[in-house]
Amino acid sequence: MKKVSLSLIVIALLVSCVSKKKYVALQQENGEITSELQKTRVEKEELESKFAAIQQRVDEYNSKINSLTEENDTKMVNVDDVAVISEATKREMRKTLENVDPAELSQATTLKDSMNLAVSHNLQRTMSNSSLNEDEDIAIDIDETVVMISISDKMLFNTASYRVSNKADDILSKIADVINSEPSIEVMVEGHTDPRTIHNAKVADNWDLSVLRATSVVRKLQNEYSVAPEKMIASGRSSFDPIASNETSEGKAKNRRTRIVILPNINKFFALMASNE
Repeated sequence: MKKVSLSLIVIALLVSCVSKKKYVALQQENGEITSELQKTRVEKEELESKFAAIQQRVDEYNSKINSLTEENDTKMVNVDDVAVISEATKREMRKTLENVDPAELSQATTLKDSMNLAVSHNLQRTMSNSSLNEDEDIAIDIDETVVMISISDKMLFNTASYRVSNKADDILSKIADVINSEPSIEVMVEGHTDPRTIHNAKVADNWDLSVLRATSVVRKLQNEYSVAPEKMIASGRSSFDPIASNETSEGKAKNRRTRIVILPNINKFFALMASNE
């Protein structure tokens, strides 16, 4: 019986020794794994930090590129003291010129020539769509990106009067269509007279008459044809800007006129043209 008990004790001691060795080995292995995991975490954090730094540099670089692109697009260029346009506008202008007659295009030797040709092309297209046609009482000229429509007084007013007659409805309606077709357009309405003096209870002189006629046209465009008032300017030139000799009745008739000057904002104008294509 004693022999059996002694054998069991020896076996238990042997098992205990083996388990302790394994335990120590496992502990050591666990420590190594924990250390390796910690090292991996540190390396991961370092990599994440490096990645974040690289991403920041990429973002800053992209931001600089975008900033330079926007700056280049909005960089303003003087065109022979006629207008100031952006690089983006120049690109849109080139697109327009692709549709211009090659013979006309060959005559444009400067940026100013090209701009005038492009604006003229677009405005003439707009005006042709509005069915506004020239006759002996209407003259249409386009010069230096400005459209000038001269209307004889007999189509707008009675003699020595500044009240717009009903005869003007058709022509003013067509002009309003042109003005309202492009939000970039601004308008100046000029009254002109011949040199014959006028003076009555309501009109002091030709200055007065020319201004009153211009404001009457502006009011009619605003009130009856929905032209935005902030887009319009009314001015009077009296008899001091004649287009014909005042020595003849025909010349005086030509000088008695209302001139509607359409002024496009060049950058807005080409932006709108591009959006309508």
